[in-house]
Amino acid sequence: MFWDNVAWVYDIFANGVNRKANRTLCAAVEALIDPAGEALECACGTGRLTGVIAGKCRSLTATDFSVNMLKRAEKKYGKYGSVKFEQADILHLPYPDERFDAVVAANVIHLLDEPYRALRELDRVCRRGGRIIIPTYMNRTDSGAENGVSRVIGKAGADFKREFTLESYKEFFAAAGYADAKYTLCEGRIPCAVAVLTKSGEAKKA
Repeated sequence: MFWDNVAWVYDIFANGVNRKANRTLCAAVEALIDPAGEALECACGTGRLTGVIAGKCRSLTATDFSVNMLKRAEKKYGKYGSVKFEQADILHLPYPDERFDAVVAANVIHLLDEPYRALRELDRVCRRGGRIIIPTYMNRTDSGAENGVSRVIGKAGADFKREFTLESYKEFFAAAGYADAKYTLCEGRIPCAVAVLTKSGEAKKA
């Protein structure tokens, strides 16, 4: 599995190549977390956002499909008494409906064959009125050209299923019924757009 194999080097990319975007991303996500709330993080990777979320909320369940990614995240942030680590598939989350106040899924939507199915799962486990926070790297420039760093990562085996610009990212969520989503763009070598969706009581289209 590609992500198991690159777990050891992922932090080099996050802390070096894309440091600017990730610093802004961490601050943006931290500001969205309710200190009294319970949060779920899907695709936590090596913990880029895990420490930020765990340090802010009442409790956090951090998950990933990759065992090696999860081990690295737990090694770094297992010290937090408020966080537990579990392997989970974003397409089949093992949690009841409306379980969490905030649901975070960073940099995974563009890797999935069935992103709308994942989105329905994130919506399902989020409480009404809660926030679904989805940061994703923008692999295309505003003109539609492929980002140079993204191209290298893709050739290494990342297998991007979608390559978003900010505009196409907004269209993606609008098509799913989130017309009122809010967005923050974190500039960097690979910019990251943070989509914030508010869970309503209405069923989504996609």
